[in-house]
Amino acid sequence: MKKKIAWVTDSTAYVTDELKNHPDVYVVPLGIMFGDNAFEDGVDLSTEELYERIRNNKEVPKTSQPSSGRFAELFEKLKEEYEGAIAVHVSSKLSGTLSSCITGAEMANFPIETVDSRSMSYAITYLIQLGIQMNEKGIKLTEIAETLREEADLSDNYILLGNLDQFYKGGRMSGTSYLLGSILKIKPIIRINRNGDFELFEKVRSEKKAVARMIELLKDSYHNYQITNIQIMHGNVQDKAVELANEVRAVFPKIDIFIGEISSTIAAHAGEGTVAILWNKNSKLQTF
Repeated sequence: MKKKIAWVTDSTAYVTDELKNHPDVYVVPLGIMFGDNAFEDGVDLSTEELYERIRNNKEVPKTSQPSSGRFAELFEKLKEEYEGAIAVHVSSKLSGTLSSCITGAEMANFPIETVDSRSMSYAITYLIQLGIQMNEKGIKLTEIAETLREEADLSDNYILLGNLDQFYKGGRMSGTSYLLGSILKIKPIIRINRNGDFELFEKVRSEKKAVARMIELLKDSYHNYQITNIQIMHGNVQDKAVELANEVRAVFPKIDIFIGEISSTIAAHAGEGTVAILWNKNSKLQTF
């Protein structure tokens, strides 16, 4: 008898140990290129190796979506074991990964429901965790996918970039914003908006003020929605992430805080030193 649902995602997601060891979760890696050298995120290039290459070579890496053939190969295997799959991927405005996934499923003639996270990192993790929990309650695949699409609209994120140069050269920032940040030393707060695209949210004079502003934004959400937990993601700056967590706890002593690292694919654009704060404005985890 076939299992009901396979969960498919990509390497921009934060893959917790629980998801890594889950028998029904499959992660398709994005590619990272340094000149003629190609690597698979999380497979043959760790974040430590990525940062070291950038430091030593001063080279800005490029990233690429998985091919539709790579997805088709996975789905050919999954259709022997599963009735269908739910695929939750990085924002379609930031990568063609979701499109490759859909084409791959068509090639393999395998039924899938797709969810555009309109985000990345732990925002994807949350959606998969919620979906798995709903599946354990016996909720139908199509209903789970629809709920996850709705939940994707409730994710908030604010990002302090570690390397403006990388972000700009990767085509993720306008020349005007880059000049403001690099010459005038203004610290831009970036976010992924409701459309799933990067936008400059606010220009702040210093990192200290930027952190204070992010906590202020969390405070606004906390008073208007059910914020029970947040995630702080970082690019090889655990100390900064812990410091931010301590500042959050001083204001919200009961809030649960998770700290994790951004993936190599994200770090290739955002840079070492990046710190981001994420939360879902109406978390349904544990309520089903």
